[in-house]
Amino acid sequence: MTNNYTKPETIALHAGWRADSNTGSVAVPIHQTTSFQFNNTNHAKNLFALSELGNIYTRIMNPTTDVLEKRIAELEGGVAALATSSGQSATAIAIQNIAKNGDNIVSSTDIYGGTWNLFANTLKDQGIEVRFVDPSIPNNFLDATDENTRAYFGETLPNPKLNIFPVKEVADIGNKLGIPLIIDNTAAPIISKPIIHGASIIVHSTTKYIGGHGTSIGGIIIDSGNFIWKDFKDRQPLLNNPDPSYHGTIWTEAVKTLGPIAYILKARVTLLRDVGGAMSPFNAFQFIQGLETLPLRIREQCKNAKLVAEHLSISNLVSKVIYPSLFTGENKNRADKYLDNGYGALVGFELVGDIETAKKFIDSLKLFYHVANIGDSKSLAIHPASTTHSQLSEEDKLKAGVSNSYIRLSIGIEHIDDIINDINYALNETNEYIKAA
Repeated sequence: MTNNYTKPETIALHAGWRADSNTGSVAVPIHQTTSFQFNNTNHAKNLFALSELGNIYTRIMNPTTDVLEKRIAELEGGVAALATSSGQSATAIAIQNIAKNGDNIVSSTDIYGGTWNLFANTLKDQGIEVRFVDPSIPNNFLDATDENTRAYFGETLPNPKLNIFPVKEVADIGNKLGIPLIIDNTAAPIISKPIIHGASIIVHSTTKYIGGHGTSIGGIIIDSGNFIWKDFKDRQPLLNNPDPSYHGTIWTEAVKTLGPIAYILKARVTLLRDVGGAMSPFNAFQFIQGLETLPLRIREQCKNAKLVAEHLSISNLVSKVIYPSLFTGENKNRADKYLDNGYGALVGFELVGDIETAKKFIDSLKLFYHVANIGDSKSLAIHPASTTHSQLSEEDKLKAGVSNSYIRLSIGIEHIDDIINDINYALNETNEYIKAA
């Protein structure tokens, strides 16, 4: 069926699925199976030889997961996607798919704490060097590049700094050199389309906004199909040289009849096959449900978040509010350039006082959940310095935008009056604590 729709509200409901051809079921079935029956021995041979695409084993591919992959790929403007067991596994596979021992990538300093630890420690132990640079100056990526640089990495709406990543500026640098830009778009689904601005690969933690209900863990990698891997044989050897893990396949040659999916196909049939970080069919079903309301939820969350940021900015107990609509200068210009229909649902702020003051605020909240997550329909709060970023050194915390008095709010879809009332209650309790200290 040829789609005649382009709007995210419609894509989130209809892309990749119409109805079951056998039963007429409109809802996507949960294919809770490990394996799939082959038609005959030739069919099995063709699947394993990649001369035909289809289901073999749920660790590699599953019909329920396939619908989710198609839907999110279309939503992001890509050609194909690969679902994984978590956002962390999506990020790891996205890098390991093109970088090996002795290679390096250049990453923004403005990234999620778990990603920082993955890059600074785990990938380092595997022989992949990650060079961190300040993304406010795009040429920092060029300055950190050498002949072994395989990718650039950044977050569209980096948690916790919220300074919008200069997608086009960095992508333009990389595309000339044969270096793809990988963008984590977890915090800005619907409201930002990095592929339009030149990003080659997108990753999401589907656990967050795509799921929206805090019930399931998952991740996804989206291939834009726009990066011409075969034009950069020396720069991208893992896609252009024979792969001993798959019969000596050269991935840029193997996909000539399949379309521009060399990157995502390699990730599926080598790394996902070998490492096994597959999304369960049940979780894929859960994410499909969440995706259906994502355009509506993110719209309401952005509206509420902006009002929360404006309210916090007039409080005497708040020394700084971090929210894109309140930025000035180049940060505001980038927010307006790369964000559409909202500035996101994350609000950061620094309280007057020290780490104990921040903890008092968190402990005084009644409506907000104190959890290590973002993107739920419910409002969430956390103190990153003592939780999500606690593994970082004090120097690295500051590089990532985390001070001891920093609070991160993930704003939900509750009525704005109730959200504000809960914040006011916590501020009042914090004020009394400061007076008594």
